Amino acid sequence: MNRFPEYERYDALGLADLVKRGEVSPAELRAAARERIDQENPALNAVVCTFGSDGEPAVPEPDSSGPLYGVPFLVKDLGVHCKGTPTTAGSRYLDGAIAPGDSTIVERYKRAGLQILGKTNTPEMGLVSVTEPVFTGPTLNPWNPDRSAGGSSGGSAVAVAVGMVPLANANDGGGSIRIPAAHCGLFGLKPTRARTPVGPDVGEVWSGLTAYHAITRTVRDSAALLDATSGPAPGDPYAAPFQVRPFLQEVGTGPGRLRIAVTTAAPGGYPVHPDCVAAVEKTARLCESLGHHVDVAAPVFDLAGLIPHFRTVWGANLIANLAQIRKAGRPAPRPGDLETVTRLVAEEGAHRSASDYVESLRAFQRVGRDYAGFFGTYDVLITPCLTQPPWPLGAVSMMDDDLDHFVDTLFALQAFTPQFNVTGQPAASLPLHWNDEGLPIGVQIAAGFGGESTLFRLSSQLENAQPWFSNRPPGTLR
Repeated sequence: MNRFPEYERYDALGLADLVKRGEVSPAELRAAARERIDQENPALNAVVCTFGSDGEPAVPEPDSSGPLYGVPFLVKDLGVHCKGTPTTAGSRYLDGAIAPGDSTIVERYKRAGLQILGKTNTPEMGLVSVTEPVFTGPTLNPWNPDRSAGGSSGGSAVAVAVGMVPLANANDGGGSIRIPAAHCGLFGLKPTRARTPVGPDVGEVWSGLTAYHAITRTVRDSAALLDATSGPAPGDPYAAPFQVRPFLQEVGTGPGRLRIAVTTAAPGGYPVHPDCVAAVEKTARLCESLGHHVDVAAPVFDLAGLIPHFRTVWGANLIANLAQIRKAGRPAPRPGDLETVTRLVAEEGAHRSASDYVESLRAFQRVGRDYAGFFGTYDVLITPCLTQPPWPLGAVSMMDDDLDHFVDTLFALQAFTPQFNVTGQPAASLPLHWNDEGLPIGVQIAAGFGGESTLFRLSSQLENAQPWFSNRPPGTLR
């Protein structure tokens, strides 16, 4: 029986404060989190591995002096390793793989005092923005189980949405923090490239497209966690711009009168659902009412021209990752070990040249330079997070044997998010709207390179003006 029934009425900072004041113990919080996981996970499949019970890996020991001491936490089963625990990246090919050590960011989570209680579901190798792997099964959206939870951090998003934990690790190489946050009615910030470490095994992920952070219920939790994890590790190939003061201090600080650009036109010309357009238009009016200057404007992002470069970078990195797995002693994949799209992306990557890869990186870097000029004029760009409300399960399939069809379907749904992976800028999805079907509609805001402080100030202002913390999926708040 839960000895702390108020558990999910607090965010992470609220729980940490209760622990500091002695009103609840870390053990009671751990028990409350495990109870929620046991209650909700069988129906939703958000968590694929738990720690701490008989026959399970031990809960990594947190630092009792950390700012989030005692707060339950989950990490995504992709690129984030906890020593001695399973790490499969959603793939049958990696069944039985055990992490030999901690990722740098996991070391920082432990230093922050977080209790890491398990790992969350992810699509195979993180190659798609849904969480429906063949190996571990699909994660269902708690707002409507017939809808996708988004991806690739869908397991983390669902775990937070239904109150298993107040925040969970996520990473984002094309929208994989922001997309599931939008699908599940949560706050999801992708930080600036290199703001948080991705080592020690690599210096960058997906050629710098991927950033590591979290999905949270509140803006202040996101800021506090980023304070605890930001900064380069020794040997990192590059670092994000210096932050002037803790990000948590930006939360609740007035942003001043921002110059905000707004667009609902999707890169690539893909159609945008009226619900997604309406969410942005309402947000623009809210920003004007808060005193900001708002224009209809957007930088040029030639998505159609860049799609071949995305495919080159995906293929090159996947080939390298599979080679690394084999060097570690695992035999080559057998038929059925890899999902169809994974196999096709690897085969395509094997036919791209070194010069193709360098050309793709240079194409991405040109976009970054162009965007730097635009964000010299505007402080923030507001767009839909996605072109559609949370889409049905199976809308994007990793078993599609037509790679061109798969890629076009993927970008048609997530046309707004990849631009900020290319440029490395911070961007967030805010849960400001729900449609008539009761589904959350995320609104994306982005700032210039290194501009998390601006995003935290504006996000907290919008959160205060239009609170979302009490919006919960039906039947999940007990």
